[in-house]
Amino acid sequence: MDSSSIRILVTFYAGLNILAFAVFSYDKLMAKVKGGRQSENSLFLIAFLGPTGALAAMIGFRHKIRLMRFFLVPVFFILHMLLFIWLWPQIAG
Repeated sequence: MDSSSIRILVTFYAGLNILAFAVFSYDKLMAKVKGGRQSENSLFLIAFLGPTGALAAMIGFRHKIRLMRFFLVPVFFILHMLLFIWLWPQIAG
């Protein structure tokens, strides 16, 4: 894989994680002010796509950490890390 393709993928993935952080942060803010909330399904989708940002927001803002079903977010993070480890030889070589 050439360096420009890798750069595009890394930028896209970073953008997904920034989006996930923003969505989880916004949902926490709306929870505090009793505003419109994101559906849990949309939170799960964005957490699946950008688990690092979602997990950072969950820990940083103590958002959804008591709900057992949101234990999936760290699982998504671990799955993404395992995927990166598996793909790394093909990307780097």
